[in-house]
Amino acid sequence: MNRTSFKLSTLATAVALVSVMASCQNKDNKDAATSTSAKTETPAAVKTGEPIVYVNSDSLLTKYEYFKDLKVKLDAKSKAAQADLAGKQQAFQREVAQYQQTQNTLPADQKAATEQRLQRKQQELQAYQQNAGQALQSEQATEQEKLYNKIADYLKIYAKDKGFKMVLTYQKGNSAILFADPSLDVTSEVIVGLNEGYKADKK
Repeated sequence: MNRTSFKLSTLATAVALVSVMASCQNKDNKDAATSTSAKTETPAAVKTGEPIVYVNSDSLLTKYEYFKDLKVKLDAKSKAAQADLAGKQQAFQREVAQYQQTQNTLPADQKAATEQRLQRKQQELQAYQQNAGQALQSEQATEQEKLYNKIADYLKIYAKDKGFKMVLTYQKGNSAILFADPSLDVTSEVIVGLNEGYKADKK
């Protein structure tokens, strides 16, 4: 039997900011006061009553504390899953190596029984790998939904208070917005509000 190596499927351990933004934009077609993000530069003051404003998604990754904590959490779970699978993989490979060293000296029936046992163990490891990957992906999807809801809920209140009719999201190189006046950028205000809300939630 050849050595069998197993690798944990590549999992999106960090919440994909772009996909969250796309999700926000799709849902905003049904509810016109949603989005995700923040911006590095300090924008010009936005006047209350502007019908449409935007936030910059490029800054959310580094500015929104909830997002950063979420990334740390998912990274830790992914590393733990990889370490767990690696341990199981190494134990299995040791069994395979031991069998390869002794297979020529084993009776036919014992040789067949050992190969069947190793084949079953290989299948179990493959199933374990798949289930672990699916569990992490499911948790990531749940966390992405929570992230969306936190931002959406905040922006609904924020837009109503400010008199905005729509909040768009902008990301350099990956946006339907080709140009937006900097005076419509509310990123800094939004990220401050989001972080204040997250800080209060943690107490």
